[in-house]
Amino acid sequence: MRSSAPLLLALAAGFIAGPGIPISAQAQEPKAATGEPPAAGAPAPASETRVAILYRPVPAPSSYDAEAEPEDLGVAGARMAVKDNNTTGRFTKQTYALDEVALDGERSAVEAAKELADKGVRFFALALPADEVLAVADALKGTGAVVFNAGAPDDRLRGADCRANLFHVLPSRAMQTDALAQYMTLMRWRKIFLIVGPSERDKAYAEAMKNSARKFGLKITAEKPWTFGPLARARGDTPTRAEAMVFTRGLDYDMAVVADEEGDWGEYVPYRTVDPRPVAGTQGLIATTWHPTLETWGAAQAQNRFRRLAGRLMKPLDYQVWSAVRSVGEAATQTRSTDPAVIAAHLVTPEFSLPAYKGVSLTYRPWDHQLRQPIIVVQPKAMVSVAPEQGFIHQRTPLDTLGADEPETACKLK
Repeated sequence: MRSSAPLLLALAAGFIAGPGIPISAQAQEPKAATGEPPAAGAPAPASETRVAILYRPVPAPSSYDAEAEPEDLGVAGARMAVKDNNTTGRFTKQTYALDEVALDGERSAVEAAKELADKGVRFFALALPADEVLAVADALKGTGAVVFNAGAPDDRLRGADCRANLFHVLPSRAMQTDALAQYMTLMRWRKIFLIVGPSERDKAYAEAMKNSARKFGLKITAEKPWTFGPLARARGDTPTRAEAMVFTRGLDYDMAVVADEEGDWGEYVPYRTVDPRPVAGTQGLIATTWHPTLETWGAAQAQNRFRRLAGRLMKPLDYQVWSAVRSVGEAATQTRSTDPAVIAAHLVTPEFSLPAYKGVSLTYRPWDHQLRQPIIVVQPKAMVSVAPEQGFIHQRTPLDTLGADEPETACKLK
């Protein structure tokens, strides 16, 4: 088990938490941003704080793809956050600017980050894989820079490979699978058929799901590798359909959980299983940070602002980068300082909070620098629930029932 904190599940009422229902009395008290100038302290002198986003451009699809990612994925979220920071910064005489760095081809993220650091940039939002995130954090260690991981869910970055200058704004895989496991526990869907893709990322997601199943008392009754190729990307059906149908025959399970972070085959599974069963995981019912159907807690206004700015819907990576850049602005407002050392220290104090359209202000865990946050559980066209579910409690906050808790963390910040 990952969690050693006392955990209690109150299921007697048999409720299901919907998108408009509070997570809990403790976790749902928002500290909303009012737009009013800070009440205490003298205004800081005018200054410009530069925040950089490093990302690898999304390759254009070779043929028509209705689900193709936008070219400004993530970057649009950073642009909105800088605009929000400057709105608040009028009261503290702080201004913000964005450095957008697209890492084309084989361009090194480390070299790009060093070049920016040499020019005085001290805040970085990374929409990059785990290895590059770690390399950049290590390369910037001596500069005093603060690095935000907006794109790598790998648990090891919050565990054995954690860094003192690295903060994580997206949920870890453990948090995502815990959110799904809590919902399955609430629904009494206790038997899981786990289908695992061939990539290392798929296997990492599957491992997180196994840990979540143990943590919340679920049972994986069957586990099979996916061996039928990228059927979700195929144009039309293929002869392997019959084999895929047989693949699910004769199993006893309540829900099929797919581990397909590459997006090659997971969308093929729903409605093709032999027995009528729901599908969750990386496709079907998913746990995520943001979704177009999220409208409560002021999210509808954020959705509209983003659409006016970017001309499209906000995606999870946009929200995650927005959270990273807003963390800088909010901490600067609260401390009246843009010194990266002051910001980094403040982020892990009880005084820091980030209003982020989740019904509760978000905070960073001091033991691994993970941003605590509610996780929405959604299907493609509708909100289903919000984790932590009602009835899951913790001695600090119900948000700490998601992911690695302090007693079992492998992180030793350095």
